[in-house]
Amino acid sequence: TAEGVAVILADMDGMEGYRELRESAAWLELSGRGKIRMSGEDRVRLLHAMTTNHIENLKPGEGCYAFFLNAQGRILGDVCVFAMEDHLLLDTEPETREKLMAHLEKYIIADDVTLEDATAGVATIGVEGPRASELLTALGAPLPEAAYSHRAWRDRIVARVDATGAGGFRLFAPVAAKESLVCGLEAAGAMQAGEEAARVVRLENGRPRYGEDITERHLPQETQQMHAVHFNKGCYLGQEIVERVRSRGHVNWLLVHLVLDLPEAPAAGAKLFYEGREAGEITTAAFSPALGRVVALAYVRAEYAAKPVTGYAIPGIGFGPGKSG
Repeated sequence: TAEGVAVILADMDGMEGYRELRESAAWLELSGRGKIRMSGEDRVRLLHAMTTNHIENLKPGEGCYAFFLNAQGRILGDVCVFAMEDHLLLDTEPETREKLMAHLEKYIIADDVTLEDATAGVATIGVEGPRASELLTALGAPLPEAAYSHRAWRDRIVARVDATGAGGFRLFAPVAAKESLVCGLEAAGAMQAGEEAARVVRLENGRPRYGEDITERHLPQETQQMHAVHFNKGCYLGQEIVERVRSRGHVNWLLVHLVLDLPEAPAAGAKLFYEGREAGEITTAAFSPALGRVVALAYVRAEYAAKPVTGYAIPGIGFGPGKSG
C-alpha cells in the first residue's frame, strides 16, 4: 500500500524523491560524471577506431552509447557520445574519467585531436520519471526525440538519456548556471532524488552501471547491452574478440535482472545456485519498497539464463535480460 511504502521510505536514508522518480519527475545531481571534450579534425576518426559504436555516422545533434575495450575485448568503460558542431562530448562515470582520458591520450600520435577535461566547468542534472517531458516542456525546454540525441536550450544542452531507466533527460549547463537551473526545476514541481532512491529505481528497471554491474572482467555480449555495439562499422580496438564471440554464437555468462523473495538485499558477490550447482553471482541488489521484494542484477550461466522463469528451483527468482544503460 502507499502507506506501507511511506513507512519503509521513512526508514531508508537517501530515498528522497523515490516516489517522484517512479510516478512523476525528480531531478538528479550528476555533476560528478566525467565530461571529456574532444576537438580537432581527427576527433571522429580516432573515437570511431577506439569504441564499439559507429561514431562516423553521427551528425551534430545526435549521439550514441558505446564501450571502450582493451585488446582482449574487455570493457574499460562506457560512454555517452554527443556530437556537436565542432567537438564531441563524452559523458562517462566518475570512476572512469581519468582512465578514459589516459586511454585516449595514449593513442593520439600524429592525430589532430585535443582532449579537455570539462568536468569541473559543466554541471550535469538528470530530470527523470514519467512526467519528465511534461515538466521540461513547461519550462520551455526543447525535447530531443531519439535516444542520445540532444538540443540546445539557451546556454544549456538537453540530451535524451537517463540514469535510472525511468525515462528522462540529462541537462548540461555552465556551473555558474546550475543554481538557477535547479531553482527552475523545483519551482516547476521537481524534487531532488537521493542517491539511494536513484539506485533502487535503477535496479527496479534492470539498468546496469559501469563499475558495479559492468567491469573490466566483462565482454560486451555478456552485458546484453548490444545497443553499444555496431557490428558493421569496421575495425576498432577489441573488435577481433567481439567478432569471435559473435561467430561462436554464445558467451558463458549473461547479465540478468532478478526479483528475489528475500527480506533484505544480499551483498555484491553473493552466489546463486540451481539444483545444487553454482549458477551465478549478484553484482548489485537493493530492497524495492514499491515491489516489497529485492531487485538485483547478476551474471548467470548462459544455460540457466535461457530457461523459462518457471524452471528455477529457487522460489521468487525471475530472470530476464538486463535493460539498456
